[in-house]
Amino acid sequence: MTAPVIGVLALQGDVREHLAALAAADAAAGPVRRPEELAEVDGLVIPGGESTTISKLAVLFGLMEPLRARVRAGMPVYGTCAGMILLADKILDPRSGQETVGGIDMIVRRNAFGRQNESFEAAVEVKGVSGEPVEGVFIRAPWVESVGASAEVLAEHDGHIVAVRQGNALATSFHPELTGDHRVHRLFTDMVRAERRGDAL
Repeated sequence: MTAPVIGVLALQGDVREHLAALAAADAAAGPVRRPEELAEVDGLVIPGGESTTISKLAVLFGLMEPLRARVRAGMPVYGTCAGMILLADKILDPRSGQETVGGIDMIVRRNAFGRQNESFEAAVEVKGVSGEPVEGVFIRAPWVESVGASAEVLAEHDGHIVAVRQGNALATSFHPELTGDHRVHRLFTDMVRAERRGDAL
């Protein structure tokens, strides 16, 4: 099977790092800025950045509704930090005009771990990622207040949920793309491959 084509939503945020991590996980990775580019990918990463800005730009670029439609249809999607917020069905403290793509039955709190100067790294045990704990980089990171019955908690840190999966949607509070450890991206790439085969991973 050819390498899965995985896009990175390239409206704002750490796009380049995700492209490099996906390439290291044996995916064919490229930026997505337009609906026609979204239509060509097997899966999508929504990167960290500023969730309100990304949501407003997605609307401006005509991507929000196509994104929602593809996620509802089962396209694999992975959100980190701001991307996690965008994949939440509900934000606890949304800014004015902030929208989400949705796809995971969870309630997320923005900037829950603190502001930029309170960023930190921590070892995180992630279900589905074998070997040593993942080194999580938390930058103005959200956490998940609660999940619905259809969402699976994959990781917690300091008593808070920091990684969740629901079907083909994966989300982490932290940034694995900044560490050189590509195991979470490999997990997502495997999810995309399974969807292409019609398997459940």
